[in-house]
Amino acid sequence: MQVNVSLPFDQIQPPDEFLSAEAVTEIGRLLERLGFSGGNVTDHPCPTGRWLDAGGHHAQDPFVLLSFLAAATQRLRLQTGILVLPYRNPFVVARAVATLDVLSRGRVTLGLGAGYMKGEYRALGVDFERRNDLMDEYLRALKAALSGVEFTFRGTGYEALGNRILPGPVQKPHPPLLVGGNSKRAIRRAAELGDAWHPFFATQTLSTSARTAEITDVADITEGITYLREQCDRIGRELPPEIILSSISSQEEMRDPQRILDRIADFHRLGVRGVAVSFRARSRAEWCDEAERFAVQVLGKLPASR
Repeated sequence: MQVNVSLPFDQIQPPDEFLSAEAVTEIGRLLERLGFSGGNVTDHPCPTGRWLDAGGHHAQDPFVLLSFLAAATQRLRLQTGILVLPYRNPFVVARAVATLDVLSRGRVTLGLGAGYMKGEYRALGVDFERRNDLMDEYLRALKAALSGVEFTFRGTGYEALGNRILPGPVQKPHPPLLVGGNSKRAIRRAAELGDAWHPFFATQTLSTSARTAEITDVADITEGITYLREQCDRIGRELPPEIILSSISSQEEMRDPQRILDRIADFHRLGVRGVAVSFRARSRAEWCDEAERFAVQVLGKLPASR
């Protein structure tokens, strides 16, 4: 079971605690030393004030941040969790991904999703109502552009007629593509285009605001996996995508190590390959202490945590 950590660099107050090259270096090296598999970063290039005031969060540029993390570490996986793919031209994304994968010696993992923030879509000039169609199209374009060879692709308002993005990524045929989202359309997308399904836990309130299906427990994940396998059978895919979960626990649950161990064991029995956890702290020192505690009480007791 791989265990990633949602990185704290979305926390902008106080700025010196988490928003510095020194903070990224310290936290990245700590996670690597403790045996975590990777670090996850989020993606909100231009969130609305209304969403932020209602409990949303800022997010630093994912590729800039992961580049700093790559430079500070040797083994830690560099994961977007998630990158809202329709926000950007897929070939621009492919160039950033290929560069980061080459310079990190093959450590990139791409968590990708269609997103849900209408105000952010509007600010970026992208059609919110077409986000799912764009997501499917951009995934196909991204895979073509990451092939490491000359490619052609005709998309919505853009076209590649024999273009090259070189060097291609170290990982072949491309870095792992984790398709995020809880809806049946997202699960079908994972079956058709992804290397893994990457759902997130969402209560009814969160699922409504995020415009996706509610997932709260093992039974919901089991139902999603069943649907995923049905879709693989439908399209003739013999090896289903892996299951890699986003953050699996609330802060209350994080204070109960045995509860987390039991939860991870339940997911492992379902065939889940990876999970992510998050720590809440007001300072970098407190955050690092939380990571150390989790490593001793949970990570060190897993059969295989690297």
